[in-house]
Amino acid sequence: MRLGVLDVGSNTVHFLVVDAHPGAAPLPAYSHKAELRLAELLDDTGAISPTGVDRLVSMVASSIAVAEDKGVVEILPFATSAVREAANGGEVLRRVADETGIELRVLAGQDEARLTFLAVRRWFGWSSGRLLNLDIGGGSLEIACGRDEQPDIAASLPLGAGRLTARLPGDTADPEDVRELRRHVRAEIAQVVGEFTRQGAPDHAVATSKTFKQLARMTGAAPADAGPRVPRRLTRSGLAAWLPRLAAMTVAERARIPGVSQGRARQLLAGAVVADAAMDLFGLEQLDICPWALREGIILRRLDALGGPADRRPALAP
Repeated sequence: MRLGVLDVGSNTVHFLVVDAHPGAAPLPAYSHKAELRLAELLDDTGAISPTGVDRLVSMVASSIAVAEDKGVVEILPFATSAVREAANGGEVLRRVADETGIELRVLAGQDEARLTFLAVRRWFGWSSGRLLNLDIGGGSLEIACGRDEQPDIAASLPLGAGRLTARLPGDTADPEDVRELRRHVRAEIAQVVGEFTRQGAPDHAVATSKTFKQLARMTGAAPADAGPRVPRRLTRSGLAAWLPRLAAMTVAERARIPGVSQGRARQLLAGAVVADAAMDLFGLEQLDICPWALREGIILRRLDALGGPADRRPALAP
């Protein structure tokens, strides 16, 4: 069957068309996306601005048109932290539903972590043993760890690259702002590290998300056009060597780093600070990069629900 996953994230609204059936890996067929950066389009009250809502409605409407053109039989629509935490989140959801007919399902942070973990487990398999996954989104950091397809423990922290970039105003970061951000990030992560370490050391540490992919590419991993099955890795030593360089760069200079998109360049430093803190506090010297993440987790959960009467779970159930 041909499915469409509509992912309303804090940075990007992405409509991914895939060919999928139970027992097989979903195959991407078409991608339609726009960098709306909703996490940065908040007013003083924490509401998504009218401009941001207009752009979101327009993107959802265009995704419906793509679905019709590409023969999609079912759309799986969801939203993450930008809509979840917006002061006017309910109003945004109603307007999207009224004007497009699409009812966005808002995922809780821990559900994001669990569904992403499912995708990572399926990608790397049971040989990974106890698996730890880190995911830096635009609005939040998701962490999950466990031996099964559902993690034993999952957490979501308000440490997304887009959200934290507001703490680094200006074209070049002020050193004191960077130090304060570093202190803030480490204090937040330190609150949950103990809960994870009590579960035991991971056998395999993995990272997902565009931020981690760009950091890995920046430190020498293969480019995207080498394909998803090429092993990619982010090392803590490589990241630590780049951090002071990123802090001294302008946004335009960051955008010239291989693998860094223009739209993500401003957020790269904040994402690097989070990645460095997480790797340090969890005692990780390296992270393998997984090409599958939340969207694939939602697809896999939907396919599982089609597998038989004993597994008729809702597509977005935790």
